[in-house]
Amino acid sequence: MFGGLPNGAEEDLPVFVISVAAQLSGLHAQTLRSYDRLGLVSPGRTSGGGRRYSMRDIALLREVQRLSQEDGVNLAGIKRIIELENQVDALQARLAELTDELAGAYAVAQQTAAAVHASYRKDLVPLHRQTALVVWKPKRRS
Repeated sequence: MFGGLPNGAEEDLPVFVISVAAQLSGLHAQTLRSYDRLGLVSPGRTSGGGRRYSMRDIALLREVQRLSQEDGVNLAGIKRIIELENQVDALQARLAELTDELAGAYAVAQQTAAAVHASYRKDLVPLHRQTALVVWKPKRRS
């Protein structure tokens, strides 16, 4: 979490007006409006339509600025990078969900197998099918 947030505040909570967001990101307010129009950053809105930026938005604005100024990526490229990063995040979250679901199903299968094995009569022992035939011939005593 970001160090400048009050206790209990969330990084996705849209609390900063555009002038504060511009200061925190190091960008001009008009640049923030432009990035919003281009879909690079989508701040929250008040009931009156005013923009409200979260700390996650501020971090994204800083990343857009870094990609543009330091790496020379154009805005269309930055938008595609953001889309791909969002897609990766969504896929990683889905993978985590499926991994948890699989672990749960595996645990249930193990419990079910253990219950079945516990229900076996003690004088019966389940055997796996074998393909070998063994013939025993005792030695004759002379």
